[in-house]
Amino acid sequence: MSPRILLLGGVGDALAIARRLGPEHIYSLAGLGKVPADLACQVRVGGFGGAEGLARFIAEQGIELLLDITHPYAAQISANAAQAAQATGIPCWALRRPGWQAGAQDDWREVADWAELSQALTAFRRPFFTLGREPLQHLDSIPPGQFWTIRMLDEHPGNDRARVIGTRGPFLLDDERALFASERFDVLVSKNSGGSATEAKLQVARERALPVLILARPALPLVTREFASGAELWQALQALPGDLG
Repeated sequence: MSPRILLLGGVGDALAIARRLGPEHIYSLAGLGKVPADLACQVRVGGFGGAEGLARFIAEQGIELLLDITHPYAAQISANAAQAAQATGIPCWALRRPGWQAGAQDDWREVADWAELSQALTAFRRPFFTLGREPLQHLDSIPPGQFWTIRMLDEHPGNDRARVIGTRGPFLLDDERALFASERFDVLVSKNSGGSATEAKLQVARERALPVLILARPALPLVTREFASGAELWQALQALPGDLG
């Protein structure tokens, strides 16, 4: 019999694995975006109440393996996962997707946090933010002469100096080219998420010789096993005893 799995999701790799899990396993989502309706496994939406709440849930549900397949920038969730797994004595496997690497023609400028990013943005007029929801907290402090375009999962009205695009990747290269051309972006603001689903924007920035302000990746905790891809993680799951489906 396979171990009962709790999968902490947040990226496409998590959903791909969740679609292969049977009804005894649990897929946990933070609640952003649409909840898939085509899964055989159980789906849980919402937080746990920190590491202690997660540990309680693991114990109550008889979870035997914790999978952290959250976004590379979801540092708090990953920290809670590692701490809860250690407290309950179960293994924690994590997807640690490699970040993108700048090429010879790229103009990437790493920034540590929002304060450093704000300073770096002063030279630009039409930034394109692909950081998720964080820019929404600063809509009332957009500098004079700037117009922001923000892309994230859910819809938001923005304001007269900011447009919010609510959509989900993957994003096609030609569509990204058209967006950059129509909106006349002069800088791209991005996390270093890695993977192929949102990588096309970096190629377009390269083609248009635009600088890219990259938010530095947070430090993530040590776990029982780390995997560089969803395929590698799934292969390890298949090697476990029992049928995951």
